[in-house]
Amino acid sequence: MEDLVKSGFWSGRRVFLTGHTGFKGGWMALWLAHLGANVRGYALGPSTDPNLFTAARIGDVVDDVRGDIRDAARLDSSMREFRPEVVFHLAAQPLVRYSYEDPIGTYETNVIGTARVLDAVRRTPSVRAVVSVTTDKCYENKEWVWPYRETDPLGGYDPYSSSKACAEIVSAAFRQSYFPVDKLAEHGVGIATARAGNVIGGGDWSTDRLIPDLVRGFLSGEPVRIRRPHAIRPWQHILEPLHGYMRLAEELFAGAPGAARFATAYNFGPNEEDARPVSWIVERMTSFWGDGASWVLDEDRGPHEAGYLRLDASRARCDLGWTPRLRLETALEWLVQWYRAWQSGLDGQQSMSGGKMQALTLSQISAYTKLLTG
Repeated sequence: MEDLVKSGFWSGRRVFLTGHTGFKGGWMALWLAHLGANVRGYALGPSTDPNLFTAARIGDVVDDVRGDIRDAARLDSSMREFRPEVVFHLAAQPLVRYSYEDPIGTYETNVIGTARVLDAVRRTPSVRAVVSVTTDKCYENKEWVWPYRETDPLGGYDPYSSSKACAEIVSAAFRQSYFPVDKLAEHGVGIATARAGNVIGGGDWSTDRLIPDLVRGFLSGEPVRIRRPHAIRPWQHILEPLHGYMRLAEELFAGAPGAARFATAYNFGPNEEDARPVSWIVERMTSFWGDGASWVLDEDRGPHEAGYLRLDASRARCDLGWTPRLRLETALEWLVQWYRAWQSGLDGQQSMSGGKMQALTLSQISAYTKLLTG
């Protein structure tokens, strides 16, 4: 199986990407455009200020359409008019703690929104491959030491996690009802879901996420309050799962009969040694950042969050030839480099319109690409 950076597959490819104004969607939009794809992004405006979309000038390289994935008429017309060949669905309400504050909005976006996207695909004859992105938290988490496989039961303690389990079920139902695998030669559409762990990288300013919380604290000079230092997560640089999503779309696009086995769920997680506790991440981040960066234990643990969670990515390794390439310590160095560069422009009152952060983001994409071909 030829890798995307060798194949030239994405050059000129028409890609419809929901969630392009978000952290993960912004990195994906920039990478796809860098590979020569014609990308239409569909999303609400950025949810934070600052944000990656603005800092890295994502709007300069994609067809930027603003809309809600729950708005069926606008979504349908935007997708059909663009005539995409590949659809990546990343738009979501992505925060566990916020889902406790707005459970209905979380379910509407993550469940009904996913159904709307897949229903729009039904009315867009040009589509050949769909990758619907969920999360590692879609599993019924038993807090055991074994990594979860794609065949393990779905669940979710909190509204966010359960909404993503529901999105998995919705995606499977649309695949079975409208795009069955055994009739792929007739309808020509392959649908898969992708489940990734905690992603890190430059440009994430979300609330209640470890890395953005650390960066905000470091920039302010205040000790960062850490809730659950012993919680273990499958940390990985954002480019790792994005590479997996693109590999998956390539195989789905191939069509029948070969693509049939790829129309299923895939985990994308780091190597076992990079499933680290929060405290390990915090200590290295403070060390890399310097300047007296520090943290303290937050006694208010907040609502329930998983304490231990790991993924088994054997299926992705076997089917897609996908393997993690970037060690976690290097990923942390890259993201500190990104935020430090952004800070230098801020402190010097330099305008980000010159493309500094886009160039740095692309340089990290290029460095990762070299790892794929090395």
